[in-house]
Amino acid sequence: MRRPKVLFAISAVALLGFVLAVVLKRVADAPSDLSETPHTDTPPDAAMIARGAYLAAASDCVSCHTVAGKPPYAGGTPFKLPFGTLYGSNITPDVTYGIGSWSDSDFIAALHRGIAKDGHHLYPAFPYTNYTKMPVSDVLAIKVYLFSLKPVPIPSIKNKIIFPFNQTWGIAYWNLIFNPNRRFQAGPNRSALLNRGAYLVEGPGHCAMCHSPLNLAFAPKKDREMAGGVVDGLRSYNISSDLEWGVGSWSEAELANYLKTGHSENRGAAGASMGQIVQNSTSHMSDPDLLAMAAYLKQLQPQRGVVEITKNIAGAKLDGLQTFAGELEGRHIYEGACMGCHGSGGPATAYAGNLQGHPSVNDTSSLNATWVTLHGVDYWTAQGHVYMPAFSGAYSDAEIASVVRYVEAAFGPGGATVNGKAVEKARK
Repeated sequence: MRRPKVLFAISAVALLGFVLAVVLKRVADAPSDLSETPHTDTPPDAAMIARGAYLAAASDCVSCHTVAGKPPYAGGTPFKLPFGTLYGSNITPDVTYGIGSWSDSDFIAALHRGIAKDGHHLYPAFPYTNYTKMPVSDVLAIKVYLFSLKPVPIPSIKNKIIFPFNQTWGIAYWNLIFNPNRRFQAGPNRSALLNRGAYLVEGPGHCAMCHSPLNLAFAPKKDREMAGGVVDGLRSYNISSDLEWGVGSWSEAELANYLKTGHSENRGAAGASMGQIVQNSTSHMSDPDLLAMAAYLKQLQPQRGVVEITKNIAGAKLDGLQTFAGELEGRHIYEGACMGCHGSGGPATAYAGNLQGHPSVNDTSSLNATWVTLHGVDYWTAQGHVYMPAFSGAYSDAEIASVVRYVEAAFGPGGATVNGKAVEKARK
């Protein structure tokens, strides 16, 4: 007699769990307000297209949806994750392969709730958890701009994600916890400048996505925002207001200039992904907006980091490069391949070539210094060409490791332990 009761109880619990799961999914997927579901698509005009172009740049859409040699926004950019590889999709107005058939409501659902036109959930590597702060008017301006572009008939590359992470329906429950699905609200106690900066940093700019450590659910840690993180094997440095670890010692003008040009004298130059952000995004933004972002970052809660970047600042007296006898091989490589652009402790001859104060040579993990030595840097801003050739084909893993250790000893605190195996990993 007890067995039927037990089975009934198990069935009742299972049914209740199923109903609860369905309800929670509907709650997670629901629009947060009626403005998200307009009945008719917004007619474009020149002013709206121009505003959309600016907002698309501020949101850095092109970096994640473009690969070298292909048209802008045609997709294909890979994002390597612990559970597989995601690819940026085609967001040109091509009806077959892009978003040409998407309505305003479809586009809003994607940017605010991470739901594609066919109803599947987008991975939060697409930063809809930040774009959700953008008002509908800004979201639709971006759509109008994208729809003004030439359609590109290139199919998107299918994501290569292992089970169970390829079950995108589960993202709905992730959204319940990590996607606020709320528009940006100006702080009543903040100035107009700070509110503008907060909107750009927290919304379109999605800075915390790369510059914060992630929790076990791959969401930025709320109590550690802007403390720095590692993305795709590269370090995004602390950009909180901490004086020692972050950008607290930078002036607002220095920060704004870095975002504009990818370089700030005695502070370093952007490389790898940040260089692309400068080229495709922040260098296209207005000076007032960049100053607003800088002002907002400067007043954020200071966060202690794991990478000290101010040990060797401009004006510090460097030992002669020849004194680092422990890295003779690295010194010889530096003198032959690097010193012509980066100098020997005095002024660098190359634009943005000064290594003093550069975070990468003050980071004993050597992640970024190793990567840039292997792969180089190549991006443009209105102020100049930031370029460094790739040396991956010219030197062995051991030689690259030696020159990186030498550079960090000559221009930074020293103590780097990068070896050939780490360089081999960074080549991939």
